[in-house]
Amino acid sequence: MAISLTYQADEAGIQTIRRKTVVSIVFSVHKWGTVRTNNLSHVIVRGNATGFAQEIQIGSHRLTGDEPVSSGGTDTGPSPYDMLLAALGSCTSMTISLYARRKGWPLEEVTVLLSHSKIYAADCAECETREGKIDRIEREIKMTGQLTAEQRSKLMEIADKCPVHRTLTSEINIRTKEKGFDR
Repeated sequence: MAISLTYQADEAGIQTIRRKTVVSIVFSVHKWGTVRTNNLSHVIVRGNATGFAQEIQIGSHRLTGDEPVSSGGTDTGPSPYDMLLAALGSCTSMTISLYARRKGWPLEEVTVLLSHSKIYAADCAECETREGKIDRIEREIKMTGQLTAEQRSKLMEIADKCPVHRTLTSEINIRTKEKGFDR
């Protein structure tokens, strides 16, 4: 199964203002060939050191990442935070859709709208961190279909169980090492 995603923005286009990024992601599910069954994910990112634009290779897929012009980029692709939100949004949509399909529920479409911002920890009553700034991701989910109130409630609960959501809310260990270099 493959997910095609479309970035939608307001009339002004996708903008990053004070590190707040708004991305709307609409997903439609299509049948596709085989599905990768392991948890190994290999991503290669290359960029010229003179700018922000990056070539991204994920298996057979090619993407471009960049920063908006207002942040010194050339806006040739989504920003890293846009891609992070896209990962969470697509995983949320896939997880909700998969659950509804398995239950035979009449879910027709899922739309996930996300935004990222930095807020003061003191402004977050439910957060453990008390000082400095923290990252906040706002996620709104629209589900269309003849679902009951109980089904909608369960699907909203399932949204927090998507693997990317679990990764972002768990302890993350990133190991960085230098790979051989050329002169």
